[in-house]
Amino acid sequence: MLRPRIIPCLLIKDKGLVKTVNFKNPRYVGDPINAVKIFNEKEIDELIVLDICATSEKREPDYKMIEHLAAECRMPFCYGGGVKTVEQAQRILGLGVEKIAIGSAAVENPGLITCAAECIGNQSVVVVLDVKKSAAANKYEVWTHNGQKNTGKCPVEFAQQLERLGAGEIVINSINNDGLMKGYDIDLIEKVRPSISVPLTVIGGAGSLNDIRLLINKFGIVGAAAGSLFIFKGVYRAVLINYPNRTEKDALIK
Repeated sequence: MLRPRIIPCLLIKDKGLVKTVNFKNPRYVGDPINAVKIFNEKEIDELIVLDICATSEKREPDYKMIEHLAAECRMPFCYGGGVKTVEQAQRILGLGVEKIAIGSAAVENPGLITCAAECIGNQSVVVVLDVKKSAAANKYEVWTHNGQKNTGKCPVEFAQQLERLGAGEIVINSINNDGLMKGYDIDLIEKVRPSISVPLTVIGGAGSLNDIRLLINKFGIVGAAAGSLFIFKGVYRAVLINYPNRTEKDALIK
């Protein structure tokens, strides 16, 4: 039976764990391996790891880093960053990763999604859409290259296209809400959720467990992902890896 998932999302830059605000000014917050070890103890549902500079730096995924992370993970593990070919995806799966997240390459070469789904199974093909709302145009658009390039694509229409191409899951990452810890972009999700039938995961803005509760209560079976919420603690944002205990989690997804 499918259930809502509560998912920490770790951002990697130069092999370190970082946090951003609106996709800018990455702040080093620790060693990703240590974070994974703590999340193992907390029995999290799933883990997303995104190498935020692989694509903009035009380099391949860091396979050695991925291998080390996968060896530590005791939960389903989704990796994204720099994946542009089916061969890369297959190599990463061979390291012990369950899902491959594709972002910029899905825009540049949508056919990659179909090829990947045929080769590794659509359940392992995740497409991440980084979405920003333009104040001037008052509309949502998909951006790539760590929020530096505007594709002009409508996230709803593109998500539908990606599902038709074979994507097994869509991740919506709100650039506007990233790191602010003021809640998810509910308006954006209201547009995307009814338009697709594949699993949807939402990232960007969660600042409390109540934000997760509101998301799940409104949209049902979704992935509620967060970075800052599970890395920082308190008003001064002290670095303290955390995750709801079993009782808290049951209360969120019941």
